[in-house]
Amino acid sequence: MSAGSYNLFIDQGSDFALQLTVKEDGSIKNLSGYSARAQMRSTKTASSIAAVFSCTVIDPAAGTLKIQLGNTVTEGIPAGLYYYDLELYTSGGTPLVYRLLEGQATVSQEVTR
Repeated sequence: MSAGSYNLFIDQGSDFALQLTVKEDGSIKNLSGYSARAQMRSTKTASSIAAVFSCTVIDPAAGTLKIQLGNTVTEGIPAGLYYYDLELYTSGGTPLVYRLLEGQATVSQEVTR
Protein backbone atom coordinates (compact mmCIF):
# COMPACT_ATOMS: atom_id res chain seq x y z
CA MET A 1 0.00 0.00 0.00
CA SER A 2 1.55 3.32 -1.02
CA ALA A 3 0.73 6.55 0.80
CA GLY A 4 -1.96 8.80 -0.58
CA SER A 5 -1.54 12.55 -0.76
CA TYR A 6 -4.03 14.84 0.98
CA ASN A 7 -3.51 18.43 2.10
CA LEU A 8 -4.99 19.66 5.38
CA PHE A 9 -6.32 23.13 6.23
CA ILE A 10 -6.37 23.84 9.96
CA ASP A 11 -7.84 26.95 11.57
CA GLN A 12 -5.63 28.19 14.40
CA GLY A 13 -7.55 28.13 17.71
CA SER A 14 -10.27 25.77 16.40
CA ASP A 15 -10.92 22.08 16.78
CA PHE A 16 -9.78 20.03 13.78
CA ALA A 17 -10.96 16.53 12.88
CA LEU A 18 -10.79 14.33 9.80
CA GLN A 19 -12.56 10.98 9.53
CA LEU A 20 -11.28 8.51 6.95
CA THR A 21 -12.37 5.20 5.50
CA VAL A 22 -9.33 3.12 4.55
CA LYS A 23 -9.51 1.04 1.39
CA GLU A 24 -6.93 -1.26 -0.14
CA ASP A 25 -7.28 -2.34 -3.77
CA GLY A 26 -10.81 -0.87 -3.80
CA SER A 27 -12.05 -2.83 -0.77
CA ILE A 28 -12.49 -1.61 2.79
CA LYS A 29 -9.46 -2.56 4.88
CA ASN A 30 -10.22 -4.26 8.18
CA LEU A 31 -8.26 -2.29 10.78
CA SER A 32 -8.53 -4.91 13.54
CA GLY A 33 -5.19 -5.02 15.33
CA TYR A 34 -4.07 -1.68 13.89
CA SER A 35 -3.43 1.63 15.59
CA ALA A 36 -2.73 4.97 13.96
CA ARG A 37 -0.30 7.82 14.61
CA ALA A 38 0.29 11.19 12.95
CA GLN A 39 2.63 14.11 13.46
CA MET A 40 3.07 17.53 11.92
CA ARG A 41 6.43 19.33 11.49
CA SER A 42 7.60 22.62 9.97
CA THR A 43 9.79 20.73 7.47
CA LYS A 44 9.98 17.05 6.62
CA THR A 45 13.38 16.82 8.30
CA ALA A 46 12.69 19.03 11.35
CA SER A 47 13.54 17.41 14.67
CA SER A 48 10.87 19.33 16.58
CA ILE A 49 7.22 18.35 16.31
CA ALA A 50 4.66 21.12 15.72
CA ALA A 51 1.73 18.88 16.72
CA VAL A 52 0.82 15.28 17.47
CA PHE A 53 -2.62 14.29 16.22
CA SER A 54 -4.92 12.20 18.37
CA CYS A 55 -5.69 9.13 16.23
CA THR A 56 -8.54 6.69 16.87
CA VAL A 57 -9.66 3.61 14.96
CA ILE A 58 -13.43 4.12 15.18
CA ASP A 59 -14.80 0.95 13.55
CA PRO A 60 -12.13 -1.60 12.56
CA ALA A 61 -14.46 -3.70 10.38
CA ALA A 62 -15.65 -0.60 8.49
CA GLY A 63 -12.06 0.65 8.08
CA THR A 64 -12.80 4.01 9.70
CA LEU A 65 -10.41 6.13 11.72
CA LYS A 66 -10.27 9.73 12.90
CA ILE A 67 -7.39 12.15 13.39
CA GLN A 68 -7.90 15.29 15.42
CA LEU A 69 -6.35 18.28 17.14
CA GLY A 70 -8.11 20.18 19.91
CA ASN A 71 -8.40 23.96 19.90
CA THR A 72 -5.88 24.27 22.73
CA VAL A 73 -3.34 22.51 20.48
CA THR A 74 -4.09 24.47 17.31
CA GLU A 75 -3.95 27.83 19.10
CA GLY A 76 -0.33 27.08 20.00
CA ILE A 77 0.73 26.37 16.40
CA PRO A 78 2.07 29.43 14.55
CA ALA A 79 0.26 30.13 11.28
CA GLY A 80 2.07 28.78 8.23
CA LEU A 81 2.87 25.75 6.14
CA TYR A 82 3.70 22.38 7.72
CA TYR A 83 4.07 18.75 6.65
CA TYR A 84 2.36 15.73 8.15
CA ASP A 85 1.94 12.03 7.66
CA LEU A 86 -0.43 9.42 9.03
CA GLU A 87 0.70 5.86 9.70
CA LEU A 88 -1.09 2.63 10.49
CA TYR A 89 0.85 0.17 12.63
CA THR A 90 0.58 -3.11 14.47
CA SER A 91 2.41 -3.96 17.65
CA GLY A 92 1.79 -7.71 18.03
CA GLY A 93 4.15 -10.28 16.52
CA THR A 94 6.29 -8.72 13.81
CA PRO A 95 5.45 -4.99 13.87
CA LEU A 96 4.17 -3.57 10.59
CA VAL A 97 4.05 0.11 9.69
CA TYR A 98 2.22 1.59 6.68
CA ARG A 99 2.28 5.25 5.75
CA LEU A 100 -1.35 5.88 4.86
CA LEU A 101 -1.41 9.61 4.02
CA GLU A 102 1.05 12.44 3.63
CA GLY A 103 0.84 16.05 2.62
CA GLN A 104 0.98 19.67 3.58
CA ALA A 105 -0.93 21.20 6.47
CA THR A 106 -1.73 24.90 6.27
CA VAL A 107 -2.54 26.60 9.56
CA SER A 108 -4.50 29.83 9.03
CA GLN A 109 -4.06 32.73 11.46
CA GLU A 110 -6.72 33.16 14.12
CA VAL A 111 -8.09 36.69 14.46
CA THR A 112 -10.56 36.32 17.34
CA ARG A 113 -8.68 35.48 20.54
